[in-house]
Amino acid sequence: MKDWPSVALGDIFEIARGGSPRPIQNFLTEEPDGVNWVMIGDASDSSKYITHTKKRILKTGVKNSRMVYPGDFLLTNSMSFGHPYIMKTSGCIHDGWLVLSNKKGVIDQDYFYHLLGSDLIYAEFSRLASGSTVKNLNIEIVKGIKVSLPPLEEQRRIAAILDKADGVRRKRKEAIRLTEELLKSTFLEMFGDPVTNPKGWEVKTIEDITVNQKGAIKRGPFGGALKKDIFIQAGFLVYEQYHALNNDFSFERYYISEDKFEEMKGFEVKPGDIIISCSGVYLGKLAIVPENAKPGIINQALLRITLNQRKMNNYFFLYHFSHESFRDKFFAANRGSGVPNFPPISEFKTFPFIVPPIEDQNKFSARLQQIQGFQSKAYESIKESENLFNSLLQRAFRGEL
Repeated sequence: MKDWPSVALGDIFEIARGGSPRPIQNFLTEEPDGVNWVMIGDASDSSKYITHTKKRILKTGVKNSRMVYPGDFLLTNSMSFGHPYIMKTSGCIHDGWLVLSNKKGVIDQDYFYHLLGSDLIYAEFSRLASGSTVKNLNIEIVKGIKVSLPPLEEQRRIAAILDKADGVRRKRKEAIRLTEELLKSTFLEMFGDPVTNPKGWEVKTIEDITVNQKGAIKRGPFGGALKKDIFIQAGFLVYEQYHALNNDFSFERYYISEDKFEEMKGFEVKPGDIIISCSGVYLGKLAIVPENAKPGIINQALLRITLNQRKMNNYFFLYHFSHESFRDKFFAANRGSGVPNFPPISEFKTFPFIVPPIEDQNKFSARLQQIQGFQSKAYESIKESENLFNSLLQRAFRGEL
């Protein structure tokens, strides 16, 4: 490693936490002279900048918040903490953000963007933020992080190399985002909004569109039905949320015996079934069980549906259920204390879906699968570019570029 000086982030940045005027609803405004209100949703994975905000607050709320300006770095300070963004506009930030403002003029903005977003710094953030159920960054943690500080010209040289590699990643992510937008517009063009139903399609309930058999809608077993002592080293799979919804079987799995599988046959997962997450971080996420699915049952966090394919196409159902306006309505009535909840099965069974002619659903399904094929290749390409970029990052911060 080159002999670069080591400095704490607190030595080169002014670091502060955001704040929120409360109740925030009383300070939101549509007026053009309002102050930009920077939310997590204003940041995009495909951009390193925050260029605009969806909401504004009254000027009277500024004194209870914190202003940020072009050139400042923002870090999320909880949950998926540590991701950096560069401000390209001004505004106020809430307490879910930390702001880092250059105070000595010894940094290149692009170099520090890559450094702050690197696995090296994330590992330090994660280590120092450990010790609680929910990891959070605070000002003192970030201030104390030590980094190597190359000369300004060297920072610029390294940043130029990293920017080129990063640009490839971003273009590929942007291509995927554009395909998602294409799907949304295609769905709306063909079917309209699934909640307001401007095209006047027939409306049916979940029960109306499932196969006519007992257990066509089934949530996984609860309570003592799946005690840990019944799990074995190999056998019939117990589908957990993560691998069921992401088709990832590379980590620890739970199995049950053949006898237990027969006892729980009603919870069996079969190819062509749809499974939906009913809780946790995957709430409302869906997947179609593939043809090569391993025999098994769903656990208590999953719901299984077997649709009548003559009435509703699986892929149409997935996109209908995932549509923003539909999800807003679906979860609106089940928020409890402000947190979305999956409705009771009795309510779920009667929830309305638009049902266009199956021929139209099949046309959309074919288009969807075609685009998903492109996305699958794009994700592989992104993975390759991520590996290259991370390799360059490691070399850069070791002084080997």
